[in-house]
Parts: sequence; structure tokens; C-alpha cells
Amino acid sequence: GKELAAKAIHSLSKRKDKKFVAVNCAALTESLLESELFGHVKGAFTGAVIDKVGKFEAANNGTIFLDEIGETTEIFQVKLLRVLQSGEYDKVGSVNSAVTDVRVISATNKDLKQLIKEKKFREDLFYRLNVININIPSLRERKEDIEPIVRYFCESDDKKYQPSLAVLKSLNDYDWPGNVRELESVIKRAKVFCEAENRSLIQLNDLPLEIVKT
Repeated sequence: GKELAAKAIHSLSKRKDKKFVAVNCAALTESLLESELFGHVKGAFTGAVIDKVGKFEAANNGTIFLDEIGETTEIFQVKLLRVLQSGEYDKVGSVNSAVTDVRVISATNKDLKQLIKEKKFREDLFYRLNVININIPSLRERKEDIEPIVRYFCESDDKKYQPSLAVLKSLNDYDWPGNVRELESVIKRAKVFCEAENRSLIQLNDLPLEIVKT
């Protein structure tokens, strides 16, 4: 998925010896997101008993990956825009600004241009983020990737498994609404059944019924 692509960009870059930090923006409320990304100082709010290092500070000289950037609020977008423009940010509760040098990779499954029209995403932030755009097609749009991904999952444990030709055909014919995560779960399920019968060949009856029907 998206995070795997972001990690690949980081590991193949000059920043590979520094930290790669991933943040799921959709999983945090606005107040928590600000503290999580920028950190806070002791006493900034109830429960802030010690200073907290934010993700931008932790990723200094490395890469920060902001997943689901389309889920953030306009107030947060303004603060993020400042970091992208100048590298400056404010810890929650601090009177002094800090500076960071990070590569920012952001991802979304939403149409940001449509969100801009609906006034839900800042146009200036979009153009700051949209320097190099990478589109990752859904799995059903890149069927040629299915077999190598299947073989990777089959060989990822100590015990190696092998898909039958009929299994590969069924997997290729399926549309994969859950993309790579769904494919991974299907192979995990198949390996459980193989293990129970002490065999290494994945057969059609190891797959979910909806995939075999297809």
C-alpha cells in the first residue's frame, strides 16, 4: 500500500540513515494531531506532565509520512502549511518556534481537487504538497502484480508454500475490493489450512468461496 511505497522512497534516498515516521491523520482528533505532530511542553494542558517530542522533531533530517491528509481540518492545514513553507512549527504550549528539515510524503484516497472545490481542503496546501504526484492504482488495475505478491506472501514464513495454477487463476480473476491487504489475508487463511493438513500446496478449497466462485 501507500506506506510501503513511502518507505521505499525513504530507503532509496540520501535520508535512509535517518528516521522514517508514519502518521495516520484520520486516527487522531485535531487537538491530539497537533500534539502528536508538533509535540508539547510540560504543563501545556491537563495530563501533559512531561515534554513530548513531536513527529516532525523525531523525523528531523529523515522522512515523515502523513497518511489520509484529506481528513485534516482547515485549522490544522494552516499549521502544516507553515511547516512546509519555512520548516518552522510551534510545540503546543511553547512560546518559542522550532525548526525541522524533513521530507514530507503525504497520501490520500480522496479527490483533493474536489475537496478544494467544496472548501474542505486548502488550495495553497495542495500545491505545496503536490510537487511529485504518484498514483498507486488499485490491485484490480494491475493484475500483473498479483502473482509476484502472492509468491512473496507464500514465502514470507519459515515454511514455504506454493499456489496451484488453479489458485493463481482464481486470484487473478477476482477484483480485490480490499486491495493488497485483502490478498494478504486470503493467503494467510490458505496457509492456516495447509498447515492443518501438513501440506505446502495451496489449493482451491483453501480460498474463500467468493473468490472460487469468480
